[in-house]
Amino acid sequence: MTFKNFEWRILIRVLLLFLTLSIAAWLLVKEWYVYLLLVVPVIIYQVVEFFRFQRKAHEELDQFVESVHYRDFSRYFDVKHAPIELQPLRKGFNEINTTFKVISKEKETQYQYLQKILELVETGILSYEINSGDVVWMNETLKKMLQLPYLKTIHSLTKRDPELCKQIEAVKPGENIISTAHLERSSYKVLLSATAFQIDGKKYKLIAFQNVEEALDETESKAWQKLLSVMTHEIMNSVAPISSLADTLKNRLLQSAVYLNNESGSIDDLELGIDTIKRRSEGLLKFAETYRNLNKITTLNLKKVYIRDLFENLLQLMQPTLEQKNIDIETILKDTELELQVDTNLIEQVLINLLVNAMEAVKDKQHPRIVLSAYLSSTHKTVIKIADNGTGMPDEMLEKIFIPFFSTKKSGSGIGLSLCKQIMMLHKGNITVHSKEGEGTAFLLQF
Repeated sequence: MTFKNFEWRILIRVLLLFLTLSIAAWLLVKEWYVYLLLVVPVIIYQVVEFFRFQRKAHEELDQFVESVHYRDFSRYFDVKHAPIELQPLRKGFNEINTTFKVISKEKETQYQYLQKILELVETGILSYEINSGDVVWMNETLKKMLQLPYLKTIHSLTKRDPELCKQIEAVKPGENIISTAHLERSSYKVLLSATAFQIDGKKYKLIAFQNVEEALDETESKAWQKLLSVMTHEIMNSVAPISSLADTLKNRLLQSAVYLNNESGSIDDLELGIDTIKRRSEGLLKFAETYRNLNKITTLNLKKVYIRDLFENLLQLMQPTLEQKNIDIETILKDTELELQVDTNLIEQVLINLLVNAMEAVKDKQHPRIVLSAYLSSTHKTVIKIADNGTGMPDEMLEKIFIPFFSTKKSGSGIGLSLCKQIMMLHKGNITVHSKEGEGTAFLLQF
């Protein structure tokens, strides 16, 4: 409606100018030059005013276009003090600015709302331009997950974690793959989900990062528990009769020995064989009974405990053995008020197991050393670390050490680290290991 009024004003000016020019032409034809001289100034005034009107209109339009260009929708065009002919135009500009302002505010609100949602979710999100690799956006969750305050391009991640960067670039839209994120002191499994979109001719990839370490550990643990339950049951049912039968055979052999000829020593051989069968069957029963312990821990007696007290109790218990083996142990605890909500007995069992393993690892070192430390990680998790300067382990072994039945020791049962992992999972935490052959090993308990 405003611009309709503006158009009418222009039309009226044009009609008046046309009427004046027609009168001037008619006076010229009649040769009434005296009257013509009176009309000419009117024509000049109308032309000048029309020109000024158009120039002002263009200036107003330029100002409006500038405000739109710089998205300055707060700009107000004064209608009250404007020339009458420009008032409708300014009023129209103000109405358009108000509409743009409302639309812009709605979009900003939606953007802020969406951004807050993406910041609150525990899923890391990364968006980058496919051709250039420039990172468009990453949420705070991903920054904490990767421990990166800023990422300019996706290629910058190569220096930090080349394997993860390669997987991110390789994952296809609509595809889900499990990869490993390597941090400075730990690593964990992440599920990468990808999608792609195109804006202004540029292609972008959106990656979602989900920490699935705990879920995988829990699934794996339950699978092992079911397997162990079945195996121990079958082993004990199968071996128990063998042990009993060995006892019966030995008694029958001893009763019949007086009637048999033992000159060749065959009776002694039979007795030795039966004893061997009995001993090995009993050993297998004890072995199966030991693995039953993996399924017995189901509930926790949680209490608040200072880590300094955990360390003190551990050192009091193990100090004589450490001194006997001439092993140096160093305790690092910068925050003495650091505490945990744990089952003290079970966590002490974990610490003792890891310390015994560390002592075994450094026994052949010239200067054996173990470092016991605790700190608060960048992800606000409390971490207890037991590191040694022992022989270390190869990468292929690191993937197996938490599997039941697997042991690096000749006399080991393979239950220790499996039990440690289950105890940590019951505490909603996890245990990780870092090792390098010839340099040492470090176990991290994250609560």
